[in-house]
Amino acid sequence: MLNRLLSNDRPASRTLTLMLLAVLVGLAFAPFLFPGVKALGVAAKVLVFIVLVASFDLLLGYTGIVSFAHTMFFGIGAYGIAIAANTWGPTWGAIGLGFALSLALSLLLSLVIGLFSLRVRAIFFAMITLAVAAAFQTLASQLSDFTGGEDGLSFKLPALLLPSTEFADEPFLGVSLDGRLLTYYLLFVAALGLLLALLRIVNSPFGRVLQAIRENEFRAEAIGYRVVVYRTLSSVLSALFACVAGAMLALWLRYNGPDTSLSFEIMMDVLLIVVIGGMGTLYGAAIGSVLFVVAQSYLQDLLRLGSEAASGLPWLAALLSPDRWLLWLGLLFVLSVYHFPTGVVGRLRLGAALRALKSGRA
Repeated sequence: MLNRLLSNDRPASRTLTLMLLAVLVGLAFAPFLFPGVKALGVAAKVLVFIVLVASFDLLLGYTGIVSFAHTMFFGIGAYGIAIAANTWGPTWGAIGLGFALSLALSLLLSLVIGLFSLRVRAIFFAMITLAVAAAFQTLASQLSDFTGGEDGLSFKLPALLLPSTEFADEPFLGVSLDGRLLTYYLLFVAALGLLLALLRIVNSPFGRVLQAIRENEFRAEAIGYRVVVYRTLSSVLSALFACVAGAMLALWLRYNGPDTSLSFEIMMDVLLIVVIGGMGTLYGAAIGSVLFVVAQSYLQDLLRLGSEAASGLPWLAALLSPDRWLLWLGLLFVLSVYHFPTGVVGRLRLGAALRALKSGRA
């Protein structure tokens, strides 16, 4: 049953299996295991990034396409919810309509980009997507009457999802049973379902063709596959999943702006997570998202503690200043790439395969 649920894509490493179980349990019970507003916000961000990174890995890791327009579809999903709720009110109908329209726009734009740009090679396609994403971000910043401009849009959700909605008079295990908790678990179920759906896609015959195109597109075309069609379909699917991730972010924040979902920094974060977790493996999206988001969220706090502890050594305290958290984050990234060139998941799977080979020879 579990094998079918994972689409016959087992972790193939005991350590990786334990890590994935820890991530699953940690996210499933995060409101109870890690109480506090910040901890719950970090867990929700991890869920959003798991979907966003996994959708990008479908494009980069499985198909071999480098695109810088991924956050554009992420932003479309977030703006679809924000604009609809702000225009038509905090109703389920408005949320559903905004979500449907954002999916339709993402489908149209990804199809146009795919059909007109995927015929060009590597770096040229990357530059085209970068230009399109930059133009879209500029457009979102300047259409202030529609998108809120640089200030973005704050909006309300249906009462069922509001923190003020209490489902019980007394907290359960110290946690209030309110609309905020319900929103978190909606995100959790959505992220888990979308990740399993992506596993099914990449392990289907369609996914095998994508991997063949990644390895050698000329050979794939020579044996009869229409490479442009498959690459375009991969681009469209990736965009739709990114759009859903953007909608998840908007539901959690109840706000969206250009810097929240369209910034180039988010695109760079996604690239880093893919490399850290491991390209061409969706499990890497989960592991990498947890490692990166937790480090990004708590590194300043750890540095602050270290700086206070090293107050007797001024040079060390200055080096551990929270203001230098980006330096330490970059150092951690360099070390992770050096020690895990194929990502955390790739390294663990390779180690498990080598151990199995040695035991077989013995």
